[in-house]
Amino acid sequence: MVGEIDKAKGNAKEAVGGLTGNKDLESEGKADRRAGEAKEKIGRVKAKVEESIEKTERKALKAVDKAKGTARRK
Repeated sequence: MVGEIDKAKGNAKEAVGGLTGNKDLESEGKADRRAGEAKEKIGRVKAKVEESIEKTERKALKAVDKAKGTARRK
């Protein structure tokens, strides 16, 4: 969802700018569209990083639990 609005807005501005010959509006649309694409990519990277952190936390907790179990048996 992040970035989709900027992309849609940019596409609309680009189209209107192209149809009317308004180069400024067309350029503004391209900038909005690219900003939206960048936001989407950042959102995907952020989700991957968060997923990796959660996975690492689960593994660490498992290792701690295993170590506690081994220490209790001795």
